[in-house]
Amino acid sequence: EVQLMESGGGLVQPGGSLRLSCAASGVTLSSVTMSWVRQVPGKGLEWLSTINSGRDFAVYADSVKGRFTISRDNAKNTLYLQMNSLKPEDTGVYYCREVSTGVRGKGTQVTVSS
Repeated sequence: EVQLMESGGGLVQPGGSLRLSCAASGVTLSSVTMSWVRQVPGKGLEWLSTINSGRDFAVYADSVKGRFTISRDNAKNTLYLQMNSLKPEDTGVYYCREVSTGVRGKGTQVTVSS
């Protein structure tokens, strides 16, 4: 059974940074394509970034391109999302998701506010 657990969220001021982690069990992250998505209050699920299996090729939504970086530590079987230059509109619950199955964790709250 695939289990994903996000962590690293919190309250940060505009312009600040956070690094989210997604610890995985029941799956080898290097063998699957993974995404980060977020749930913004009053809106649907927004896709942010995807990293494919093997070659670590990554793509980003325009809203986060140049500010967010997705990466993977295969030894720790953990996915990351480095978020820089955070904006209030980045506030939401962030999830990692295994693309082929749609499995995601319980999420971690990110709040960007002064």
